[in-house]
Parts: sequence; C-alpha cells; structure tokens
Amino acid sequence: MTWLDATAGYQLRLEHGKVVCRNAKGKQLASVPASLKEDARVVQLRQLAEWLERHESECRETVDRWMVRSLPVPTAAVVEVWPDPAWRDALHDLVVTVDGESGFLRDAVGGRGVGVVTVDGDTVWSNPELVGIPHPVLLADLDELREFGAELGVEQKVQQLFRQTFAKDERKPGANAVSDFADGRFAQLSHVTGRSRTLGYPVRGGYATYMAFEDGRAVEARYWVGSDHPESFTYTGDLVFTTADGGQLPLADVGPVAWSEGMRMASLLYAGRVVAEAA
Repeated sequence: MTWLDATAGYQLRLEHGKVVCRNAKGKQLASVPASLKEDARVVQLRQLAEWLERHESECRETVDRWMVRSLPVPTAAVVEVWPDPAWRDALHDLVVTVDGESGFLRDAVGGRGVGVVTVDGDTVWSNPELVGIPHPVLLADLDELREFGAELGVEQKVQQLFRQTFAKDERKPGANAVSDFADGRFAQLSHVTGRSRTLGYPVRGGYATYMAFEDGRAVEARYWVGSDHPESFTYTGDLVFTTADGGQLPLADVGPVAWSEGMRMASLLYAGRVVAEAA
C-alpha cells in the first residue's frame, strides 16, 4: 500500500493490518503520534484494517464450510475470487479433486481453469465445471498427500491436510453413544464451556455441539460438558449424534465426516481436563 499524506507532514499506510506512520524526513515511527489519533486518515485506515480482518475471517470460514461439507465449487467461482488476496490465501494449497485426481490448488486463471500440483510433482491445468474440496477423512491417499505436502512446504490457511481426523471404527452393535472422552474432570464448568466457545463449538443445554452436513442431511454431534453452576466442577460425558429433529442416531448410521468432526470436537475439549499428577 502506498503512503498517504496526513497533517503536519506525516504519512500513513497499512502494514500487516496495522496503521504505521513516518515523519516528514521519511523515518518510520514506532507508533502513530497522539496528535494524529483522531486524524481522518488514521480513522479511515483503522476502519479499513478492521474490514479487511473481517473479510479474511469470512473467506476462511466460507472455505472451511466448503471443505467440511466436501462441497463441489464451480471453477468459475474459484477463478472469479482468486485475484482477491483474502480468498486466494484461503484457497491456496488446499487439496482439491479435479477430474478424479487429487492435488494441491496453486493457481486459477480465466480460460485455463485451475492449476493443481499432483503427488507426482506435475502441475496440471484443467477447466472442469466443478472443483471438489474434500474433507481429509474422505481422502484415500491422505498419508501420501501429507508426506508430499510437507516436502512441498504447503501452508494452508484453512486446516485440511493436517486436520485431526478419526476414521470410523467398529462399535458394539446397536450402540448410540461414544464414551471414549467421558469422565474428563474440569475444576469449573466455565473452563470447559469457555474452551468450547473459543474453539468454535456452541454450548447448548449442557452439550458442546457441532453441526455436520453430509449426504444431504444435517447431523449434530453433542458432547456432554455439564449444566450446573459455572463455578462448580464438572465431568464430561458421552458423545452422541442426533438428527435435525433431535432423534439420536445409532453410531452405525453416522457418516465418516460427522463421526470425524464429532470425535475431533470431543478430543479437543477432553484435552483440557484436569490431569492428576503421578504420585
């Protein structure tokens, strides 16, 4: 961003989301002088920085929704938003599926479509109608992609490649609850509910929740964290999965994405429990 003139010979611009200032001699200052705090240019730049931060967050959240739902995205839409740095950062290096082949998204250009680096190290250009952004638990070659991604120096703004995943395993026939993360003790209920909200999981009726959309239906993962006084101790309970009408699903009917995301939520919250020190 170019420098903008302010009062008294100062100049301003945004750098990494912050307003920076230099004096008439061209020396960049450690902070914006107090005399400029209410300057119209400073106010405008701060408002712009706040908008850019919101925009970047919205782009990441949107792409994350596409990924966890494994939604196919029109190639034309990817090409359209690619020039925007916020969209490009959110999409760059994601594993995508194009014409049945997986690879890392590196570029998108009108007329050429998307440029994808395959696990063979080749950059392949393709212009299909849709680009798939799969949830990692659905990638059969996930381990190979992770290894190649590490070699390639892949950096994803949306957590996909190295997202914690849980492959669905065999459970007791007829089981409808997971107890793997039960009995996690927290000194205060507010500790686990605060952790849950910080991680992006709403808490309702004593449950930390995550809504997954898979195969055209909504499935909510619910992990019991307690519903007593916020300052009282609590123990975590079972993880269950419910349909949109609140009916509890047998574990056998839970899809791989809902299963993985529900288990991920429970494991992240359980990790914050009080762990007794060994004697």
